Amino acid sequence: MQTSAHAPRPPAAAPAVPSARARAWAGLTAVVAVASITLQYAVLLASVGATAGSGQALLRLLGYFTILSNIGVAAVCLARLRGRTGGMAAPAPSAAVAVYIAITGLVYVLVLRTLWHPQGLHWWADTGLHYVVPVLYLLGWLGGPHGQLRWRQLGGVLLFPALYLGWALLVGRWSGQYPYPFLDLVALGAVGVARNAAVVGLAFVALAALLWRIDMRMGARSSTVR
Repeated sequence: MQTSAHAPRPPAAAPAVPSARARAWAGLTAVVAVASITLQYAVLLASVGATAGSGQALLRLLGYFTILSNIGVAAVCLARLRGRTGGMAAPAPSAAVAVYIAITGLVYVLVLRTLWHPQGLHWWADTGLHYVVPVLYLLGWLGGPHGQLRWRQLGGVLLFPALYLGWALLVGRWSGQYPYPFLDLVALGAVGVARNAAVVGLAFVALAALLWRIDMRMGARSSTVR
Protein backbone atom coordinates (compact mmCIF):
# COMPACT_ATOMS: atom_id res chain seq x y z
CA MET A 1 0.00 0.00 0.00
CA GLN A 2 1.29 3.42 -0.96
CA THR A 3 1.54 6.13 1.70
CA SER A 4 1.88 9.84 1.05
CA ALA A 5 4.73 11.83 2.58
CA HIS A 6 2.24 14.66 3.00
CA ALA A 7 -0.44 12.71 4.82
CA PRO A 8 -2.16 14.84 7.46
CA ARG A 9 -0.90 14.41 10.98
CA PRO A 10 -3.48 12.87 13.31
CA PRO A 11 -4.96 15.28 15.86
CA ALA A 12 -3.01 15.48 19.10
CA ALA A 13 -4.54 14.09 22.25
CA ALA A 14 -5.71 16.55 24.87
CA PRO A 15 -2.95 17.56 27.30
CA ALA A 16 -2.92 15.64 30.55
CA VAL A 17 -3.87 17.36 33.80
CA PRO A 18 -0.64 18.42 35.58
CA SER A 19 0.58 15.94 38.17
CA ALA A 20 0.93 16.88 41.84
CA ARG A 21 4.69 17.27 41.35
CA ALA A 22 4.23 19.48 38.28
CA ARG A 23 1.71 21.63 40.14
CA ALA A 24 4.07 22.00 43.11
CA TRP A 25 6.91 23.05 40.77
CA ALA A 26 4.61 25.52 39.04
CA GLY A 27 3.61 26.93 42.43
CA LEU A 28 7.24 27.42 43.44
CA THR A 29 8.04 29.11 40.12
CA ALA A 30 5.02 31.41 40.42
CA VAL A 31 5.96 32.45 43.95
CA VAL A 32 9.52 33.34 42.90
CA ALA A 33 8.28 35.24 39.83
CA VAL A 34 5.65 37.26 41.72
CA ALA A 35 8.07 38.00 44.60
CA SER A 36 10.78 39.15 42.17
CA ILE A 37 8.40 41.40 40.22
CA THR A 38 7.05 42.91 43.45
CA LEU A 39 10.53 43.51 44.77
CA GLN A 40 11.61 45.15 41.52
CA TYR A 41 8.61 47.48 41.68
CA ALA A 42 9.46 48.36 45.28
CA VAL A 43 12.99 49.26 44.19
CA LEU A 44 11.64 51.45 41.39
CA LEU A 45 9.17 53.12 43.75
CA ALA A 46 12.03 53.99 46.11
CA SER A 47 14.10 55.49 43.29
CA VAL A 48 12.04 56.63 40.29
CA GLY A 49 8.82 56.91 42.29
CA ALA A 50 10.39 59.18 44.88
CA THR A 51 11.06 61.85 42.26
CA ALA A 52 8.67 61.17 39.37
CA GLY A 53 5.75 59.45 41.08
CA SER A 54 4.35 55.94 41.29
CA GLY A 55 2.81 56.13 37.81
CA GLN A 56 6.20 56.75 36.24
CA ALA A 57 7.67 53.89 38.27
CA LEU A 58 4.92 51.56 37.03
CA LEU A 59 5.46 52.68 33.43
CA ARG A 60 9.18 51.96 33.72
CA LEU A 61 8.47 48.59 35.31
CA LEU A 62 6.13 47.50 32.53
CA GLY A 63 8.57 48.74 29.91
CA TYR A 64 10.98 45.91 30.63
CA PHE A 65 10.63 42.72 28.60
CA THR A 66 12.04 40.99 31.68
CA ILE A 67 8.99 41.99 33.71
CA LEU A 68 6.50 41.07 30.98
CA SER A 69 8.08 37.64 30.49
CA ASN A 70 8.04 37.03 34.25
CA ILE A 71 4.37 38.04 34.34
CA GLY A 72 3.82 35.45 31.62
CA VAL A 73 5.61 32.85 33.73
CA ALA A 74 3.42 33.67 36.74
CA ALA A 75 0.25 33.44 34.62
CA VAL A 76 1.16 30.03 33.16
CA CYS A 77 2.33 28.62 36.48
CA LEU A 78 -0.71 29.81 38.42
CA ALA A 79 -2.94 28.21 35.80
CA ARG A 80 -1.00 24.95 36.04
CA LEU A 81 -1.11 25.12 39.83
CA ARG A 82 -4.91 25.13 39.55
CA GLY A 83 -4.78 22.04 37.34
CA ARG A 84 -5.69 23.89 34.15
CA THR A 85 -4.72 22.55 30.72
CA GLY A 86 -6.21 25.36 28.61
CA GLY A 87 -5.76 29.11 28.42
CA MET A 88 -2.29 30.18 29.48
CA ALA A 89 -1.55 26.59 30.52
CA ALA A 90 -2.21 25.27 27.00
CA PRO A 91 0.82 23.93 25.10
CA ALA A 92 1.39 26.88 22.73
CA PRO A 93 1.17 29.71 25.34
CA SER A 94 3.31 27.68 27.76
CA ALA A 95 5.97 27.15 25.08
CA ALA A 96 5.79 30.79 23.99
CA VAL A 97 6.51 31.90 27.56
CA ALA A 98 9.41 29.43 27.61
CA VAL A 99 10.84 31.26 24.58
CA TYR A 100 10.34 34.69 26.18
CA ILE A 101 11.84 33.83 29.55
CA ALA A 102 14.77 32.03 27.91
CA ILE A 103 15.52 35.15 25.83
CA THR A 104 15.26 37.21 29.02
CA GLY A 105 17.96 35.13 30.68
CA LEU A 106 20.19 34.86 27.61
CA VAL A 107 20.15 38.57 26.73
CA TYR A 108 20.88 39.48 30.33
CA VAL A 109 23.79 37.05 30.67
CA LEU A 110 25.32 37.77 27.25
CA VAL A 111 24.65 41.51 26.87
CA LEU A 112 23.45 43.30 29.99
CA ARG A 113 25.08 41.60 32.98
CA THR A 114 28.30 43.60 32.83
CA LEU A 115 26.60 46.98 32.38
CA TRP A 116 25.56 47.39 36.03
CA HIS A 117 26.18 45.83 39.42
CA PRO A 118 22.97 45.78 41.48
CA GLN A 119 23.23 45.81 45.25
CA GLY A 120 20.94 44.96 48.16
CA LEU A 121 17.27 44.45 47.30
CA HIS A 122 17.98 45.28 43.68
CA TRP A 123 20.39 42.31 43.53
CA TRP A 124 17.73 39.96 44.89
CA ALA A 125 15.14 41.16 42.36
CA ASP A 126 17.68 41.03 39.55
CA THR A 127 18.75 37.49 40.41
CA GLY A 128 15.19 36.24 40.68
CA LEU A 129 14.02 37.80 37.42
CA HIS A 130 17.02 36.93 35.26
CA TYR A 131 18.38 33.70 36.70
CA VAL A 132 16.11 31.82 39.09
CA VAL A 133 12.78 32.19 37.29
CA PRO A 134 14.14 31.31 33.82
CA VAL A 135 15.83 28.17 35.17
CA LEU A 136 12.78 27.08 37.19
CA TYR A 137 10.35 27.65 34.35
CA LEU A 138 12.45 26.01 31.64
CA LEU A 139 13.04 22.95 33.82
CA GLY A 140 9.31 22.73 34.44
CA TRP A 141 8.57 23.10 30.72
CA LEU A 142 11.09 20.42 29.78
CA GLY A 143 9.34 18.10 32.22
CA GLY A 144 6.41 18.04 29.82
CA PRO A 145 3.94 17.12 28.61
CA HIS A 146 5.14 17.35 24.99
CA GLY A 147 4.00 16.59 21.47
CA GLN A 148 1.17 19.16 21.24
CA LEU A 149 2.92 21.95 19.32
CA ARG A 150 2.57 22.68 15.60
CA TRP A 151 4.86 24.77 13.39
CA ARG A 152 2.00 27.03 12.31
CA GLN A 153 1.78 28.36 15.88
CA LEU A 154 5.20 30.02 15.65
CA GLY A 155 3.80 33.14 13.96
CA GLY A 156 1.71 33.98 17.00
CA VAL A 157 4.66 33.39 19.30
CA LEU A 158 6.83 35.85 17.38
CA LEU A 159 4.13 38.52 17.23
CA PHE A 160 4.57 39.49 20.89
CA PRO A 161 8.28 40.46 20.63
CA ALA A 162 7.45 42.59 17.57
CA LEU A 163 4.71 44.39 19.50
CA TYR A 164 7.05 44.79 22.45
CA LEU A 165 9.56 46.67 20.29
CA GLY A 166 6.97 49.36 19.58
CA TRP A 167 5.95 49.45 23.25
CA ALA A 168 9.56 49.80 24.44
CA LEU A 169 10.15 52.73 22.11
CA LEU A 170 6.98 54.42 23.36
CA VAL A 171 8.02 53.89 26.98
CA GLY A 172 11.41 55.42 26.20
CA ARG A 173 9.79 58.45 24.62
CA TRP A 174 7.25 58.93 27.42
CA SER A 175 9.61 58.32 30.33
CA GLY A 176 12.83 59.72 28.89
CA GLN A 177 14.66 56.46 29.52
CA TYR A 178 14.62 53.47 27.19
CA PRO A 179 14.23 50.06 28.85
CA TYR A 180 17.43 48.69 27.31
CA PRO A 181 20.56 50.41 25.99
CA PHE A 182 20.40 48.54 22.66
CA LEU A 183 16.94 50.10 22.07
CA ASP A 184 17.99 53.67 22.93
CA LEU A 185 16.68 55.58 19.92
CA VAL A 186 18.31 58.83 21.01
CA ALA A 187 21.79 57.38 21.45
CA LEU A 188 21.80 54.88 18.58
CA GLY A 189 19.43 56.36 16.03
CA ALA A 190 16.81 54.48 14.03
CA VAL A 191 19.37 52.45 12.06
CA GLY A 192 21.23 51.29 15.15
CA VAL A 193 18.02 50.30 16.94
CA ALA A 194 16.73 48.50 13.83
CA ARG A 195 19.98 46.54 13.56
CA ASN A 196 19.88 45.51 17.21
CA ALA A 197 16.19 44.62 16.97
CA ALA A 198 16.92 42.42 13.94
CA VAL A 199 19.63 40.54 15.83
CA VAL A 200 17.37 39.93 18.82
CA GLY A 201 14.54 39.01 16.47
CA LEU A 202 16.70 36.32 14.86
CA ALA A 203 17.48 35.01 18.33
CA PHE A 204 13.73 34.73 19.00
CA VAL A 205 13.18 32.83 15.75
CA ALA A 206 16.08 30.44 16.37
CA LEU A 207 15.16 29.73 19.98
CA ALA A 208 11.47 29.28 19.21
CA ALA A 209 12.29 26.84 16.42
CA LEU A 210 14.63 24.95 18.76
CA LEU A 211 12.03 24.63 21.53
CA TRP A 212 9.35 23.58 19.05
CA ARG A 213 11.71 20.91 17.70
CA ILE A 214 12.53 19.72 21.22
CA ASP A 215 8.83 19.45 22.01
CA MET A 216 8.14 17.38 18.89
CA ARG A 217 11.09 15.06 19.51
CA MET A 218 10.17 14.54 23.16
CA GLY A 219 6.53 14.01 22.23
CA ALA A 220 7.46 11.41 19.61
CA ARG A 221 9.75 9.65 22.09
CA SER A 222 7.05 9.48 24.78
CA SER A 223 4.57 8.09 22.22
CA THR A 224 7.07 5.41 21.21
CA VAL A 225 7.64 4.43 24.84
CA ARG A 226 3.90 3.95 25.35
